[in-house]
Amino acid sequence: MPEIRKDPVFGRWVIIASERGLRPNEFRPAAGGGAGHVCPFCPGSEDLTPPSIYTLPAAGGGWRLRVVRNKYPALVSEGSPDSRRDGIYDSMDGMGFHEVVIETPEHGLTLERMPAEAVADVIRTFMLRVREIKKDPRIKYVMIFKNHGRNAGASLQHPHSQIIAMPMAPLRVQQEIDGAADYLTERGTCVFCDIVREETAFKKRIVAGNADFLAVAPYASRFSFETWILPRSHSSHFEDMPETLAPALAEVLKTALGKLSASLGDLSYNLIVHTMPVQDPAAEHYHWHIEIMPKLSHVAGFEWGTGFYINAVSPEEAAEILNSGRKYSV
Repeated sequence: MPEIRKDPVFGRWVIIASERGLRPNEFRPAAGGGAGHVCPFCPGSEDLTPPSIYTLPAAGGGWRLRVVRNKYPALVSEGSPDSRRDGIYDSMDGMGFHEVVIETPEHGLTLERMPAEAVADVIRTFMLRVREIKKDPRIKYVMIFKNHGRNAGASLQHPHSQIIAMPMAPLRVQQEIDGAADYLTERGTCVFCDIVREETAFKKRIVAGNADFLAVAPYASRFSFETWILPRSHSSHFEDMPETLAPALAEVLKTALGKLSASLGDLSYNLIVHTMPVQDPAAEHYHWHIEIMPKLSHVAGFEWGTGFYINAVSPEEAAEILNSGRKYSV
């Protein structure tokens, strides 16, 4: 069973999951990838994955989306969320859920090239799974993320996202929530709502948008071409978004990813949904959003040592490049 251990200095939790090292890696031929590799997410390979938790049927038979348990999970459903003491250290069972959303049966179809309604299906599936998972009172936070491309940590090329539910809020998320709460105390408004208003007025960092969502290159971007997608109306919990807004979010997500792909070429990126802990009530200080982080360079010694990020492309320049459609060479 995986184990969750607490760093006594930083207070962050670390998952020790040795079986994750056994998962197949398409980008590492010695582990079974390359020529002759059988994709476990393609139609006809359903026996290579755990049974479907949730399936959307295709019109002509078969499926157009599947959700399965991760065969090599970071966290498992058994165990207790209660922490235990070992000398100066704290740990707990690696309890939670780890699911894979197989977004399409087509192996080479990237998210930005999928039909808008198919992307809306993916978004609605995320919401549905979070609503189902949070019925378990042991779960405090549900992280939705996508690793696309080798440099972003993907082990399989077939388009998929992941959902990991855990018994605590990650330190990174808690810091963001606390920072938003401090902003509300100091200024009386939601910082994310203010970002939407500021960027809408400034215009030069906007990447895409419609009446319901705004995609921007954030003012203090950590990474070149980092892009955030925010709902224009205040909402703290992603899973509480009206499902009628899924097509509008799909439109902005497709547009933003399409512009990134057009300017950056063979793009690797991480996509993460930031939201409130699932057992918490609606919050006036926090605003869910999506962060897309292209992997154009590696985080190096200065960043690891200081926590400061060095960004070689200003967000204003990044937005201008993306909106013009011109190519960017690293």
